[in-house]
Parts: sequence; structure tokens; C-alpha cells
Amino acid sequence: QQGPEVTPLLPADQVTATSSPPQLLNSLSVDPDAGCRFGQYFRDGRRKVDYILVYHHKRPAGTRGPGWPQSRDPRGPGISCVRRCPGKVTKIHGVGFVKIHAPWSVLCREAEFLKLKMPTKKMYHMSKTRGLLKTISSVLQKITDPIQPRVAEHRPQTMKRLSYPFSREKQHLEAGAAGRGAYGNCCPSLSPPQVYEILKRTTCTKAKYSMGQGEGRRKDSALLSKRRKCGEYGITSLLANGVYSAAYPLHDVSSLDTRSLLYEEWASYGVFYKYQPIDLVRKYFGEKIGLYFAWLGAYTQMLIPASVVGVIVFLYGCATMDENIPSMEMCDQRHNITMCPLCDKTCSYWKMSSACATARASHLFDNPATVFFSVFMALWAATFMEHWKRKQMRLNYRWDLTGFEEEEFPPQDHPRAEYEARVLEKSLRKESKNKETDKVKLTWRDRFPAYFTNLVSIIAVTFAIVLGVIIYRISTAAALAMNSSPSVRSNIRVTVTATAVIINLVVIILLDEVYGCIARWLTTIEVPKTEKSFEERLTFKAFLLKFVNSYTPIFYVAFFKGWFVGRPGDYVYIFRSFRMEECAPRGCLMELCIQLSIIMLGKQLIQNNLFEIGIPKMKKFVRYLKLRRQSAAAPEELVKRRQRYEVDYNLEPFAGLTPEVIQFGFVTLFVASFPLAPLFALLRAGGGVLRAGPSSPGIWYNILRGVGKLAVIINAFVISFTSDFIPRLVYLYMYSQNGTMHGFVNHTLSFFNVSDFQNGTAPSDPLDLGYEVQICRYKDYREPPWSGHKYDVSKEFWAVLAARLAFVIVFQNLVMFMSDFVDWVIPDIPKDISQQIHKEKVLMVELFMREEQGKQQLLDTWMEKDREDQEPCNHHSATPRPDGGPGRGGAYRGGIL
Repeated sequence: QQGPEVTPLLPADQVTATSSPPQLLNSLSVDPDAGCRFGQYFRDGRRKVDYILVYHHKRPAGTRGPGWPQSRDPRGPGISCVRRCPGKVTKIHGVGFVKIHAPWSVLCREAEFLKLKMPTKKMYHMSKTRGLLKTISSVLQKITDPIQPRVAEHRPQTMKRLSYPFSREKQHLEAGAAGRGAYGNCCPSLSPPQVYEILKRTTCTKAKYSMGQGEGRRKDSALLSKRRKCGEYGITSLLANGVYSAAYPLHDVSSLDTRSLLYEEWASYGVFYKYQPIDLVRKYFGEKIGLYFAWLGAYTQMLIPASVVGVIVFLYGCATMDENIPSMEMCDQRHNITMCPLCDKTCSYWKMSSACATARASHLFDNPATVFFSVFMALWAATFMEHWKRKQMRLNYRWDLTGFEEEEFPPQDHPRAEYEARVLEKSLRKESKNKETDKVKLTWRDRFPAYFTNLVSIIAVTFAIVLGVIIYRISTAAALAMNSSPSVRSNIRVTVTATAVIINLVVIILLDEVYGCIARWLTTIEVPKTEKSFEERLTFKAFLLKFVNSYTPIFYVAFFKGWFVGRPGDYVYIFRSFRMEECAPRGCLMELCIQLSIIMLGKQLIQNNLFEIGIPKMKKFVRYLKLRRQSAAAPEELVKRRQRYEVDYNLEPFAGLTPEVIQFGFVTLFVASFPLAPLFALLRAGGGVLRAGPSSPGIWYNILRGVGKLAVIINAFVISFTSDFIPRLVYLYMYSQNGTMHGFVNHTLSFFNVSDFQNGTAPSDPLDLGYEVQICRYKDYREPPWSGHKYDVSKEFWAVLAARLAFVIVFQNLVMFMSDFVDWVIPDIPKDISQQIHKEKVLMVELFMREEQGKQQLLDTWMEKDREDQEPCNHHSATPRPDGGPGRGGAYRGGIL
């Protein structure tokens, strides 16, 4: 609450509370918070508020809220614990604020433990490019100058401070050591994360067992039994259990200029075409968010060449549409090919020429150029990952984040409170059974129920989505087939596809929000040991569930629809009544393209406008109305100026950042069927995407790399089994009589005698076309009815299948080899950065050597001065001889000196 008293956190079993000042003195003071700078500092004006804990209460203002109990930090206490001061109330009714201050010694201890790199006073010149590279760099800089942000931090650096892992013994080398002041924060921009790390490690028991209310100290066994009843809690558990409603650092009002500059040069729609001021973003938001937006910028930049090539492939399909012989044959009325019914009884025979529009549109995406584009996108994905690794290494060097991976013993994450509680329960169970309890930890047997629940949940979700999509499409097609309108019956396939995709889109968007909670629940029951492990498992589960949610309908259309249909007279049924769907005569690639485009565009438009713009603005408006209502009911003196922690409390909580991996999947996984996907992704990524969720750079990189590898396999199967690329090649080189594609459509259609229909499945109106049909055609490679093995698969089927499998093997291995070759050729660390890191190490050794030499010279100077000071004493104590020689004992004393 406003104006709390500060009490140091003691290493004993109880906290000593400072007596509160009388309420009368507070009321007579002119402005007790005059030196607080509106809540950013304590009343002495020197100690900064590093973190805020918020709790709700329904008690009078004079009663105390939840304190922070005994610290069980393995590295000792250090954060100041606060209590509320009676007579002062906040301007938000029913809300209490706990201010936390971390002294300089605590922050420095954390910085040393985490091996944070700090800048020194030593500066050095960064090596510059020379020769041709310098010329190219200067030309590019002049060309891109209009799209560069107008901020000082974005200018090329020529000087850099030497940095080293922080050490309390060498604080005098730090750049800001002289001007640290009374507050003495060794790195103010890093104090909130350091404080939060301490709060996560600090485990606290319930108040009645730890606040020391007359019970005194207890024996270890009694304390263990009480811990078992009440559990141990860190700040994450206290937040999850509702003990505290929020925990956050304060916005620094001194950085308002930086915020306004970011708004003008980065967060405005008018500067969407400019480069991002990444250094300014990092300065205001920190390294983690800076790296995220750097990744987003690199992703957007790499989408430009992919979009250009995709548009060229699409234009090639448009230019060659009228030259495509299979499409011309399907649209030719003279062929008069009669197709078999699409459903039982209610559907009639139909002309292949009625699918002319679909056949012509399919050529836009099913042409030889799409194979080239698939190979190109696989190499693009590998190049993008290498480009990002190099860019990240440059940023790590520029922001002094390098060196952590080189540590022999990097700092270990502290176990989570939930993990320690489970381990404590397990050790107590073993102790009750008189078993050894040394080195108790959770094994896979302890986590097996959680693993089983995860597996069953993911499989059940996948099966439910696939089954729901299939049942809807089949039942809708059967219902539309019974419609009396000829126009409705003639457009069954288009209607079913469009409505199914729209329903899928709505379900995907809604379930995306639900799956985040499911992923967190599944991760919680696993009880990971550390926060890093928890975050990585949560990230993977959230990605896996959203991947299944987004791509299951697409996988069904691409690889399952049309392959398990059966044949006329022997169709495959679901629940004995619904017949499996068939693909169009030109295959399911066009339907796959429609599915991808609608889902991708719909997710971008709805999620961008509704979830990322509309809902936050709506929440902001609701908060404004709520604050306005509270301000109207509050006294006038409380409305004049709100404290910083009260203003920040009303902001929307930050939940994290999630790279657009699902969108990256749309760009790479099925790009063979939708070459315009990179263009649509570019329009989306150019606006900057903030999505709530977990954030762990390491796991995201592995997921992106896995998606890139999976894209090669999926595109190989799409080209081979979903499109007609392989059947066209087989026909052209094995069965064509004149070396052209004439006759290809007729080659892919089999014959069926209508007299072989099963009872009750023949069309109810066999004369719907105006004549009696004896033979109808269907898309498959089977023997004709006049053959001795009628309706068996033909030798053409096996030839095409062998060619398809051979193409998958060759394509996959060739593209994988090319991707690995790109990965091998491009080094992860740029050569100039590697040289600069080596130069820093050499300069650091020289700096330390000069420091040691200076210390030695200073020590020698002191010894020499001490020797000179002692010389007069020696001469005075000696007895002078008449001949002027040394007195008695003089030589001896001189020898000793």
C-alpha cells in the first residue's frame, strides 16, 4: 500500500515488523510521498521500488495483508520485506500493494551468480570491412537510408566497450562505477528480472507456520510434517493460487522519451516500410523481446524473395493455362465423357465438361513450376535458419550476450516449488516405509500417469477433429444431393468445400485459445523440475496442439480424401450409410489450395483484427470506464495524481511472445499447392505480430528447424500423391503414342458397367442426362468390365505407384542433402564477429595484466615509501662513532630492513 515501512528479511524463522508511525503524524504531514517520485521510490527518495506484489483484501485499512515470510533462498536473503502502513489508502479500492526493493549488494550478488556481462571503462575500435565488402556495404547503406529509422541507436557502431562477467572484486573496472550513487544499482535495467528470479527461488510456508506468532522454532521433523500439510510456495505458486493477484516491475518514467521515439519510428502504421530500431527496442523492453522482434524482422525480410518467386510461379500458371492439354480436353464438349454418380441413389450421372472451371483453375497451382518452387522453399527454409543464427550471433555480440555457452559450469536453474513439494511428499512416503531417502527425485514412473494423459489427450483431439471433418463433409454432401434444386445439386462439391472450410476456420480460431490452457494443464501435471524445463515442455505442447488443430483438416484433404473411396459397386461406407468422398477429376490439389488460402487468410484477418487489436482495445476501454467510475466515487485528493504502481496495475498483463510457427508451417509445409502463401505471410508479418504464450528461444529454434525438415517430406508427398504431376510424367514417357499429353484424361479414367451397381445404390433418375447410360467413367486405374479380371487394379496403377514412391525417395533425399549442404557452407558465426570476440578476450587479458601490474607498482611504491620513512628512525637509534662510521647495531638493523 501507499507509503509502506521497509523491514529487512531476516535469516531466522520469523520476520521482525517495524512499528508503524502514528496515524496523526501522517495526517499532519504536508506530503508524505513528496520524495517518492509518484511511487517509483520509497519515501527517502533513494531506494528504488524494483518490484510490486498486488493482493486483494476486504479488511479495514489498518489490518495487515499477506507478508512475505521466511526466505529459504539457498544463497541467503536480501530482498526487503514490506508491510502496510495504517492511515494511508490506495486509490484502487480493495487492492493492496507490496513494494519490494533489492539493495545494491543483492543485485550484484545475483549478477555475479548469473555471470551477467557488464561494460568496463575500456573502449576499443571495432574492425571495419575493407575492399569490395566495404564498397558494397556503403552502397547498400545509401540505398536503404530512406527506410532506416531516425534513431541514434540504429547508427553503425565504431567503438565498443569491453565487457566481462560481473565480479564484485572488480567493480572499479565497471563503466558506471563512479556515478552509482547511494542506490548503487549495479545494472538498473536488469534489476526487475534479478528480483523476480529471487522471488521464484524464495519458498515460503503458510503464515501460521512461519510468521512466528508465539510458537517459536520447531524441530526439523515437525516442520517437515507441517510443510506436507500446507506445502511450500514461490512467487509463481502464490500467483497461481491467488495469494497475490499480480507481480510486476514499474515502468520507468525517465524513459518516456524512448517510448515516444519508439511510437514514432516503430509502433506506427506510417513506418511499416522501415527497418526496426532493434537496439532501441532492446533498450526499452530488454534482450528477450528485442531478440523476438529481431527474429520477426529477419523472417519478414526473408519472405520478400520467397514471395517474388511464388508470384512468378503463379503468373507462369496463368500464362500457360490455355496451353494445358488435359484442361482443354476436360472442357471440350465433343468428348462427351459421362461420369459415375458422386453419391448413392439421389445423385445422377454427370458430364466431365461441367468441371471445366475447376480443371482450368487447378493448372494455376498444379504445373511443373510448383516442383521447382517446392525445392526452392526447402532451401529457403534452411537459408532462413542459417541467416537467423548469424544475425542472432551479431546481436548477442553487440548486446554482450556472448560467452554464456562457453562457461564450463553455467548457472543451474533452481528447482520449481511444485517439484520440490512433490519430491518432499515422495521422501516422506519413503520415510514412513523406513526406506532410504537420499537423493530423492521424480522418475518416469512418477510421471507416467501424466505422460499417458498427454498421449491420450493429443490422440483423442486429433481423432475427434478428423472424424468431425469427415462426418460433416459426407453428411452435408448427402443432404445437398437430395435437394430438389438442380443448381444446388450441380454445385455440391463447391458448397461442401466452402462451408467445411469456414466451419474449420471458426473451430481452429476458437480452439487455439483453448489449447493454450490445455497445454499448461498437461505441463503442470508433469511437474517439470526447473522453470526452463517447464517453459520448454509448455511451448512444445502448445505448438503440438495448435499444429494438430490447424493442419488436421488440411492433412485429410491432402492425403486421405479420395484414396479410400473404393469403386462404383463396391464403395467404402462410414457407419454403413455415408459414402467416402471422392476427389475431382483433376485431383484434390485445387481443393487443398482453397482450404489453405481460406484458413491462412481467415486466421490472419480474424486473429489480427479481433484477438490482437479488437480485444485489447476493448479491454482498454473497459478499464477506462472502470477507472472513471472509481474516480467519480473517490475523494478529490485521491484522484489528483495516481502512483506509478497503481497506473501500471491497470495495464494488460504481459503473457509472453510466440513466434509465428504455425504461419511458418503454412509457408513451407504445403507450399507446393499454394505458391502465394509467402506473399500472404509477408503481408501478415510486415505488421508485427504479438501473440500471448510461452517463450523459449532454444525450443522455438528446434521447432522451426523440425518444421523445415517436415516440409520437405510433406511437399514430396503432395507433389507425388495429391497432384497429377507424376501420372502426367508416366503417361508422357510410357503410354503416350505421339509424345504429347493428348489422351491423358481418358487414360486416367476407368470404365464401369451400370448393371453392376449394388441394390439400392443406382441413380433414381437414370435418364437425367436425356439418354440411357450403359457405361460410366470414374477416376482410377482399374480393369474394364469386359476384362477377365474386371475392376481389379491395372498394371498402370502399379507403374504410377512405383513412380510416385521413387519420386518421394529421390526428392526427399536430394532436397535434404541440399539443405544440409547450405547448413554446412554457411558458418553459424560470422567471421568478423569471431575475430571481434577473440580480440575482446585478448584485450581483457591485457586489461587484467595492466591492473595487476598497477597493483604491483603501487605496492612497490608503498614499500619504498615505508622504507624511506623508517630510515630516519634507524639513523636516530644508532650511536654515532667519532670517525663517522655506523653506530652499534646500525648495520644489523639496516640488514634487517
